[in-house]
Amino acid sequence: MWLNIVWFVLFVIIIAGYLIMDGFDLGVGILHPFLAKTDEERRISLNSIGPVWDGNEVWLVLGGGVLFAAFPIVYAALFSGLYIAMMLVLLVLILRTVAIEFRSKRPSMRWRSFWDWVFFASSFGIALLLGVAFGNILDGLPIDADGFVHANLYDLLTPYALLVGVTTIFMLATHGAIYLSMKADGALLERVKRWVPRLMVTFFVFNTLLVGATIYLHEMVADRYLAQPWLVILPGAALASVIAAWLMVRREHYFTAFILSSVMIAGLLMSAAVGLYPNLMISTIDPAYHLTIFNAASQPNTLTVMLVMALIGMPFVLLYTTGVYYIFRGRVKLGPSSY
Repeated sequence: MWLNIVWFVLFVIIIAGYLIMDGFDLGVGILHPFLAKTDEERRISLNSIGPVWDGNEVWLVLGGGVLFAAFPIVYAALFSGLYIAMMLVLLVLILRTVAIEFRSKRPSMRWRSFWDWVFFASSFGIALLLGVAFGNILDGLPIDADGFVHANLYDLLTPYALLVGVTTIFMLATHGAIYLSMKADGALLERVKRWVPRLMVTFFVFNTLLVGATIYLHEMVADRYLAQPWLVILPGAALASVIAAWLMVRREHYFTAFILSSVMIAGLLMSAAVGLYPNLMISTIDPAYHLTIFNAASQPNTLTVMLVMALIGMPFVLLYTTGVYYIFRGRVKLGPSSY
């Protein structure tokens, strides 16, 4: 049983890592055509994530691998009901990659403008789709006794799921703007500093609506926090972090603001995970069909081997990631090899 709990915690940490690391990439993309006005500023925007964006996506692959190996029944259920949504996520991931790589291959401003908007649209689409998917996991899906999800794409676009999607967009846009404040300079930096408080306020409004809707619509989540009030430290830490991040941006402590923004994202995800525990997917057909970390997990020997491999491999992943960010620290300076 303890292995199931360990892998649930590790899976949440990995997804939080993806939202933090690739989240600022998506945020930069969402803001790209609005904050960066000139071609040079848009190149700075792209090159702020240039050395790290592809490595950041590895966290998503890692999360999918963990889900496949540790909780295969959940993996199968997700693709049975969310297959079209997953393919759309794959499509926009490909489009974002193509936009980043193709954008500066030709000097034509029409060419560059086209790929700028593809970069924006794909980043926006990934954030929205991931938010809608997570909203449906919180909302519940029609899972039958065989673990099959009976839903089409239209069924997934519920008001609650769309609210989660829009909230995710503004959360990642805020995160991206704070990251960009560490990389930009001059007029672009001043523009970013003006946008950060506006984005934070908008995110706060949508997140407040989302929390209210979650408490009203999902008694299970509310009951968990009522039964264990000390758990409010997680959403409380997220709220305190976003306020502190705004103060750090005002004082021009941009790196500290980015760390606080990361804590905010992790706090919100962990708050939702705690509310769902021990469920991974909720069935709207019958509570007996819920997929939990116990009835949807692999065999103990599989989880044990995975844990040993994770303990060996994860330090190398973290060391590599730390090294890349250290090497490419500081503000962007355009050069011959820049995007």
